[in-house]
Amino acid sequence: MNNRRDFIKKSGLFLAASTLPFPYLFSAKPAKKLGVSLIGLGYYSTDLLAPALQETDYCELRGIVTGSPDKIPQWQKKYGIKDANVYNYDNMESIAENDDIDVIYIVLPNSMHAEYAIKAANAGKHVWCEKPMATTAEECRQIIDACNKNNVKLSIGYRMQHEANTQTLMKWAKTKPYGEIQDLKAEAGYNSNNITPWKLDKEMGGGAMYDMGVYSLNGARYATGMEPISVSARHTTDRPQMFDEVDETTIFDLEFPNGATAECRTSFGESMNILDVNCNKGGYHLKPFQSYSGVKGKASDGTVLEPFGKNQQAVQMDDDALAIINDKPVMVPGEEGLKDIIIVEKIFESASKNGERLSLR
Repeated sequence: MNNRRDFIKKSGLFLAASTLPFPYLFSAKPAKKLGVSLIGLGYYSTDLLAPALQETDYCELRGIVTGSPDKIPQWQKKYGIKDANVYNYDNMESIAENDDIDVIYIVLPNSMHAEYAIKAANAGKHVWCEKPMATTAEECRQIIDACNKNNVKLSIGYRMQHEANTQTLMKWAKTKPYGEIQDLKAEAGYNSNNITPWKLDKEMGGGAMYDMGVYSLNGARYATGMEPISVSARHTTDRPQMFDEVDETTIFDLEFPNGATAECRTSFGESMNILDVNCNKGGYHLKPFQSYSGVKGKASDGTVLEPFGKNQQAVQMDDDALAIINDKPVMVPGEEGLKDIIIVEKIFESASKNGERLSLR
């Protein structure tokens, strides 16, 4: 099974970046745009973030950090990335001297988020970090400290909090148009036999809870507008040989200060995608609540929440870019990522104790 050391070796992290000459196809852009460098060129960067950056108004793709030299010519040809803006994992600290790059977006396996987010901050670049923020609360705190020390902004890639229908639910949590929230269901998962190998590796931060479970957890928190006061959890698996190191399915229950409860599930063995909120005067749901292709829902009074029709990643990155340009607080700061990981640690602890309910206070 791949582990962190194997990933580093197989990704060629110790190889120098390619110096193959390639014409720079860059065209002039508005001065307000920020330069973004993606670190880690897997599926999410290749299929989602890089295309989304072609739709943004306030930032653009200008650099890459990769341990796979064979990917460099493809990316340069497709996106016009200069040789000077191509880095590998050994020399990325020198990005500090590159004024083309304003932001480094961490898109690496979960266990590598902290190390490279801290390197990015120490290089004086703003940090956008994919969820989960890190694998431990201590790592989250280290990232926050590094960004504060270097006076750079830190944003966590919870794209749903930038999405219009999700923001409606967050507003309803405050205004309570359907009364007090009594209970909710938050489920996120998919069924696959073709899971990215590192996601089956404990050392790499794999498992359903870290990958999909943070959607359920974060959804329960923003849908109530409250922080849970206790949690109980358990793991199940139908494929123990495949999931011998990490969780296939995690079920966890949350209790909130007003007595509301949340039943949450996440899985690599079941397809699920719903956020359903019950109140004392009605309720509402989003189904799906975290799909790339669009979030939609309905309330008990017939109100329909149609997909907002925009690229979620582009909206997220533009929001974060504007926060930097205008020197305003980011929408989803590091502290938000930390809150989730504190609870994730308690979820694993509870599961190891046969579902014992644990206090979060």
